Amino acid sequence: MCIFNTLLPAAMKKNFFLLLLILVCLNVSAQLITVSPAFPKEGDQVTILFDAAKGNKGLQNYTGDVYIHTGVITDKSTGPGDWKYVPMTWNSNTPAYKLTALGNNKFEYRITNLRTFYNVPAGETIKKIAMVFRSYNPSGNALEGKASDLGVDQGNIYWEIYPANANAIRFTSPEFEPRYTPFLLPLTAGVGSNISLEAVSAKNASLTLKLNGTTVQTAANAGSIAGTATITATGENVFVASSNDGATTVGDSFKVYIAPPVTVSPLPAGVKEGINYENDGTAATLVLYAPGKARVNLIGDFNNWTETTAYQMNKTADGKYFWLRITGLTAGTEYAYQYLVDGSLRIGDPYCEKVLDPWNDQYIDASTYPNLKAYPTGKTSGVVSVLQTKQEAYNWQVTNFQRPDQKKLVIYEVLLRDFLEKHDWKTLKDSIGYFKSLGVNALHLMPFNEFEGNLSWGYNPSYYFAADKFYGPKNTLKAFIDECHKNGIAVIMDMVLNHSFGLSPMVQLYFDGAGGKPAANNPWFNPVARHAFNVGYDMNHESADTKRFFSNVCAFWLQEYKLDGFRFDLSKGFTQKKTCDDNGGNCDVNAWSAYDASRVAIWKAYYDSLQLKSPGSYVILEHLGVNNEEIELADYGMMLWGNMNYNFTEAAKGQVSNSNFSGALHTVRNWNKPHLISYMESHDEERSMVKCKNEGASNGGYNIRDEATALQRNEMAAAFLLAMPGPKLIWQFGELGYDYSINYCGNGTINNSCRTDQKPIKWDYYTNASRVKLRNVYKAMLELRKNEYYDDLFAGATVDHDLTGAMKWFRLTSDSSKLVVVGNFGTSLSTMQVSFPSAGIWFDLISGEPIGATGGAQTITLPAGGYRVYLNRNLNGTPPTPVRDIEVSDVYRLRVNPNPVNSGSVIRYELPEAGAVHFTLMDINGRIIDEMPQGNRGRGAHQARLRPGVAESLQKGIFLLQLQVNGKRKIIKLMVQ
Repeated sequence: MCIFNTLLPAAMKKNFFLLLLILVCLNVSAQLITVSPAFPKEGDQVTILFDAAKGNKGLQNYTGDVYIHTGVITDKSTGPGDWKYVPMTWNSNTPAYKLTALGNNKFEYRITNLRTFYNVPAGETIKKIAMVFRSYNPSGNALEGKASDLGVDQGNIYWEIYPANANAIRFTSPEFEPRYTPFLLPLTAGVGSNISLEAVSAKNASLTLKLNGTTVQTAANAGSIAGTATITATGENVFVASSNDGATTVGDSFKVYIAPPVTVSPLPAGVKEGINYENDGTAATLVLYAPGKARVNLIGDFNNWTETTAYQMNKTADGKYFWLRITGLTAGTEYAYQYLVDGSLRIGDPYCEKVLDPWNDQYIDASTYPNLKAYPTGKTSGVVSVLQTKQEAYNWQVTNFQRPDQKKLVIYEVLLRDFLEKHDWKTLKDSIGYFKSLGVNALHLMPFNEFEGNLSWGYNPSYYFAADKFYGPKNTLKAFIDECHKNGIAVIMDMVLNHSFGLSPMVQLYFDGAGGKPAANNPWFNPVARHAFNVGYDMNHESADTKRFFSNVCAFWLQEYKLDGFRFDLSKGFTQKKTCDDNGGNCDVNAWSAYDASRVAIWKAYYDSLQLKSPGSYVILEHLGVNNEEIELADYGMMLWGNMNYNFTEAAKGQVSNSNFSGALHTVRNWNKPHLISYMESHDEERSMVKCKNEGASNGGYNIRDEATALQRNEMAAAFLLAMPGPKLIWQFGELGYDYSINYCGNGTINNSCRTDQKPIKWDYYTNASRVKLRNVYKAMLELRKNEYYDDLFAGATVDHDLTGAMKWFRLTSDSSKLVVVGNFGTSLSTMQVSFPSAGIWFDLISGEPIGATGGAQTITLPAGGYRVYLNRNLNGTPPTPVRDIEVSDVYRLRVNPNPVNSGSVIRYELPEAGAVHFTLMDINGRIIDEMPQGNRGRGAHQARLRPGVAESLQKGIFLLQLQVNGKRKIIKLMVQ
């Protein structure tokens, strides 16, 4: 067996915990760095010898110049990363910081006086020097020489600085790596093993070596000591080196854990993977799936993070599961813990519902996550899990939420980080009124299970059952979902199960460190990606273990959090069909995109699983695949993203040749079911307003790059999109014309590397009338989609359209409700021929203006950017006034002066021929308020007035005045203030 440890400082000593590991042992004759003197003081001249063949070996066999990059940790530093007084610039070639090459991968650097070199002010105490070694590469990334584990303090190297005349001692054998918390490298050990011990002291003193309290060696008035200790028992073996200078006794210690045989025992009845709490709140059974592993120990707050016999887990006879029942827990208390696998690998619990992150938790504000448990700094490394018995239960208010019909979904996509300054569930809950007012009936939340970092989009997942703490505690998430359901809004989670990243415990559990990829025996992940556009580590969805994990993850969120469904990221990647080379490169995108029966079978099985867990839950795929595959998936019940960003944006820009967005219609794709979620923006595309303002067309005085014009063009595009049947998606702030690039950087520049960086949160858009008007168009269209007379129109109706040219029209027809949208996407005044499905008075939803429809082809003229959304009926169900044989040419002249009207307003009209004149006053919905027959009038100009008292009786609003002569009509609007 071999031994591995993390050093833990405690009072005046360092405890070295060595953990069992089966591996080839390292040579202990050399160190990553050797510092002379070994116990340097602030005013000393210090020589550092760097061995590039040790640590991460980033500079091994490098023949170029090597430079030191160094700073100090002082009593004013906040942690390992808070280097002070760094005198050099990164990736520079200043001669003063170049090491001397000694050959055989050895380099030397000399500092004459520590305080002077770093220019540390008087009164500030130097605790450690911090360093890395690097090459110089002005055109790219420098090579770096660091400690072996770059995940711990970024692999930085540290050496302690001592006060004058300090009494100190440290082990030099076994070998350890000089990290912030020194790290003992692997050794071979077992019962009967002889361990060679060496230690050095800061001054001559009485030195002692002990094993488990028994003296191994002593040395009087010595500066070093050596001896050999024999391990005689399993369990914990404690080695101590001490120095007594007559005034104080100090020491170093490390612990060697020799594992007893693993107990083989079946899983207790009823337990599942992860944490199984018992009702009394004092015990829990933990279960880890780790086939093929030799042993697993539980370490955590309950055993001071030490590997002990009492916390060695049982193993099932098939070698797949490890489990342990722990007792003596205090109800309601949080305990941090990890699994220590085969004595070397520390991982969190893949099924835990909360983790602690040593790198990112410190940046989570207490107002976002109150009383967040502190990370056990100095006791372990990596992400740790948290268990807590008798947790505060959330009391759900809505337990029978009726999910909106998926054909009628209008989904609003939210990245909470960039939507609200406070980026927490509580504040988002307080903002639900905004979504309800806009008219959406579903929210798509970008990934919010634990992901790497705090500021990510979330597509780099690590722990699938834990809600990311950057957005707040889990019960505030439940309260948010509950409030959404109270307001008729479904909640959809963006789920990333195509891949995971390196902090995933399932990636780490079976990982080929030398190859930098999942091991061939990983139950869940492919060693290399099988398809194009993969990020992270590719999941194997043919694996029964992956399928079980998928089902467990989705069931958890659907049942524990009452979510309504998922949008599955990169769903086309759920295949084992190999379309890349053996290294995951040279991928054939066309072969990957071709119809894949195995992928279809995977998704049908997953869909069935979700419907068993939560009937009626939404399954939304970011598939973007070939049409026949998408048709089959849609017919089975799934919804699929329909990305029409390019065509809608080209239309808004005035680039007519590429502006046909008819692909947003499921009927154009020959789909049988309206399960296409078409959209013109999502998180993944450049914003339409950015394109319009940077690339918009112009003609004379009409310029789409003008902000107000660009916003009006986006109104028109939105009107067409939201008039189309089937579910729709809106990206956050699209309704306000968000115009910061997807690649906007915090310093105001535009760069592809900033794609997922934070973006400005622009609620101040509400001070811009043109932006508010755009939102009002969205609101009007969404209210129309919910109107009782029109909602079925958007779920399934007869669709006709011509969306190819600058003048576009679109028509929906059902038995009783009809809609016609017309728009001029060109840059000049234009006309088109449009046929309304029936004759009568139609009303523009946006402006309220009426139009007389003949029921046949008629000419409509629109200015550049002009559009209309015509309805055949008013929204409260009163039938419009029937109109027959309407004359649409402007042969009558009709006006009212003054308008807004009052009791003195005069109706002035001019007739091209004699005839019987009849005026009808109607409200905006076509209901008749007054009839005013005028008798026969000759050719020429005439006047009339409203009946006495009529003008005074009218409420504030818009009214219609119709002139009818010889069966022909003219209608104008009247305003009452």
